[in-house]
Amino acid sequence: MGVAGSKLEKALGDHFPEGERYFGLENFGNTCYCNSVLQALYFCVPFREQLVEYYSNNKNQGDGDENLLTCLAELFTQISSQKKKTGVIAPKRFVQRLRKENDVFRGFMHQDAHEFLNFLLNLVDILEKESHKAKNQAVANGPSNGQVNGVKQEPAVTWVHKNFQGILTNETRCLRCETVTARDETFLDLSLDIEQNSSITSCLKNFSSTETLNAEDKFFCDKCCSLQEAQKRMKIKKPPRILVIHLKRFKFMEQLNRHKKLSYRVVFPLELKLSNTMEAADSEYSLFAVVVHVGSGPNHGHYVSLVKSHNHWLFFDDENVEMIDESAIQTFFGSAQEYSNNTDHGYILFYESIAADKN
Repeated sequence: MGVAGSKLEKALGDHFPEGERYFGLENFGNTCYCNSVLQALYFCVPFREQLVEYYSNNKNQGDGDENLLTCLAELFTQISSQKKKTGVIAPKRFVQRLRKENDVFRGFMHQDAHEFLNFLLNLVDILEKESHKAKNQAVANGPSNGQVNGVKQEPAVTWVHKNFQGILTNETRCLRCETVTARDETFLDLSLDIEQNSSITSCLKNFSSTETLNAEDKFFCDKCCSLQEAQKRMKIKKPPRILVIHLKRFKFMEQLNRHKKLSYRVVFPLELKLSNTMEAADSEYSLFAVVVHVGSGPNHGHYVSLVKSHNHWLFFDDENVEMIDESAIQTFFGSAQEYSNNTDHGYILFYESIAADKN
């Protein structure tokens, strides 16, 4: 990485962003799924800043309190406080803790980057809530019923909520009495079905398209007190600050009795307008990271990530970091033909709200 690091510094020259660090991550035997996601999360700047601040406030708490949140905060702090601008860091402590927390990640088998991202964000969310709770109890010297002066405390809004959480509304309309039943649910990412030669916009339209419930799938209408035909659709009620889109590239094929990778060409734009929301105006987003799956099947292959930092695009492949041209992003859309030599396909996309960026 010494040579690659110096190459990167030379390539950026006077444009190397002040205070920024570009470090590759060592691979501990098939941990590319972890490295690629960590790089994308590190360049989610608000999330990184919150973790670094958390580490500085909690670093004197001894090893007894170590968990995946403290290990992630320590790793991000370690990268951001390096004296050198480029290099390689071994995320050993984080990987050890990950394997301790979840036996799925213990072996040296190929793992799914999306599964890891979900596990990490959900666990960090829980651990941060526990950390808030412990602090509040210490301050109030003890009421454990979540009340202070008889007033029920609202659950803490975590960084995972602030950055990644959006709200979906599941609307079902009875075709007999026209009553609409709406149910809200939160999400940290959107998993989209994909089609050949499509785009993120069309995948999002399909995600929110109306589905008719009939025959065996009829809906129980509370007003009619019986099973009725109905129309159902999913809308985005509250778009998140960071929109994470997971393209469902691994599909179970019943005739083969196994998962197959869909190499379909799905165009993801650098600027995305979300129009299927319940808000008056479209929500505008800017692409800042892509986790790419390299390989022809779901049980083997490699993960790399593309990251935008200070208007430059960088390519992270475990220990190696290099600059790439923005025009190279389109080579990761997928293949227009079923059989192609190109097996590098965008798998998880990270978009940041342009409005949040201005605030």
